[in-house]
Amino acid sequence: MIIAISLYTILNLLAFVHIILYGSRPTKSLSWLLIVLIFPFFGILLYIVFGINRRRFKFFKLKQTVRRRLYDENFRSRLTKKREVEFTNKKALKLSKLMRNSSDFAAQPCNDVNVLQNGEKTFEIIFEELKKAEKFIHLQYYIFEEGELVDRLYSLLKEKLESGVEVRILYDAIGSYSLRKKAIKKFKDIGAKVFPIMPLHYGSFLFTLNYRNHRKIIIIDGKVGFTGGVNISDKYIKPNSELGIWDDTHLFLKGPAVDHLHRVFIKDYYFASDQELLLKNAYLPEIEGQGDVAIQIIAGGPDSDHPSIMQQYISMINLAEEYIYISNPYFIPNSAMLEALRIAALSGVNIKLLVPKKSDSWLAKHSMLSFFEELLFLGIEIYQQKDDFLHSKVIVMDGEIASVGSGNFDHRSFEHNFETNALIYDKTIAESICKDFMEDCDEGVLLEYETYKNRPLKRKLSEGIARFFSPLL
Repeated sequence: MIIAISLYTILNLLAFVHIILYGSRPTKSLSWLLIVLIFPFFGILLYIVFGINRRRFKFFKLKQTVRRRLYDENFRSRLTKKREVEFTNKKALKLSKLMRNSSDFAAQPCNDVNVLQNGEKTFEIIFEELKKAEKFIHLQYYIFEEGELVDRLYSLLKEKLESGVEVRILYDAIGSYSLRKKAIKKFKDIGAKVFPIMPLHYGSFLFTLNYRNHRKIIIIDGKVGFTGGVNISDKYIKPNSELGIWDDTHLFLKGPAVDHLHRVFIKDYYFASDQELLLKNAYLPEIEGQGDVAIQIIAGGPDSDHPSIMQQYISMINLAEEYIYISNPYFIPNSAMLEALRIAALSGVNIKLLVPKKSDSWLAKHSMLSFFEELLFLGIEIYQQKDDFLHSKVIVMDGEIASVGSGNFDHRSFEHNFETNALIYDKTIAESICKDFMEDCDEGVLLEYETYKNRPLKRKLSEGIARFFSPLL
């Protein structure tokens, strides 16, 4: 007993010193101090796995991350700069400049964009485009889940591989945990090059578990691209649980922005496979203009110099003059994001938030709910989608600029996940997304401040406990 108490005391002291010296923010550090104190041993384990800021430690010293840094240094200069958009709109100019400096990619003109709102329609278009592939197909997803869609994908890719088309697939080791080795082997046996991103190996487990690749990308022949929030899962085409069908937003892209989206995939493929570097003309062809829409690809991750996804969201909130509409399944803002929302709301900006009524995570749902009383008090309108599970990550600002992607409003997307968003600088597209957003709000449930603040004490306690663990989310 004495030995156990002594060990616990020593470990606690070490954890406390580490949190105090290297904590990224006071509020987050305080949460971790309380978690370590309240949960003996288990709290320390949680901190080791999820709390250590590995941007400053081992994570940046891993062999793969060193290679990512070398990749950035060697090939950043090869990005196409001649097409960079020269905005006259001050808000677009400021936002695009920030994201160019934060995430490397400049806004590209002359793109064609199709916003996809329905799961069945999304996959119909994806499969139609995959059938047209002549040279290569590159796929990257957080979730590859066995079922009807994966079976259809297998049959299609088998035909394309037999015709000489190259196929490369990346999947997240945690997000696709249910994908059996037998299923992975099937794709490899037909000639597809398949790799997990940051698999959980002995020796690197503690340094990779907390850093996941949440991106969703398809590139076809270097000229056609898809990105957004949709994964490869039957959840998007039929109800497999009480959550119903997953309701998400995706983008079908043609034009110069596809080049930048492809470079995100190429970097991750090099990182995951340790194989050939695909920065070659055969994989990065010159792309002619396909439309009149300016798009900027935002790529952020724990190896980035800046928290690009968080900076993008805060900047859009700060720049909004009339309204900012946000659709997100995991709305768990950090202190900086919360302050930006406060300032915007008190400045008279109309803010609407659309979130799911149901959730696939009790902890995430109740942590999210814990913020609503304050947001409602500020005059922010909060709508809950009541039927299916809202999974879209969408922001539209002043009917001028819209964002669609994989980034959530939580600590994980801001600090720990590899994410990709697409900023769309186009009034027609922004107004169309705004229209869809308002239709979803009309079908949802509007929360009332007076009713919400009088919710049962039991529920408030549940929300407070969940919020306590928000640094893990």
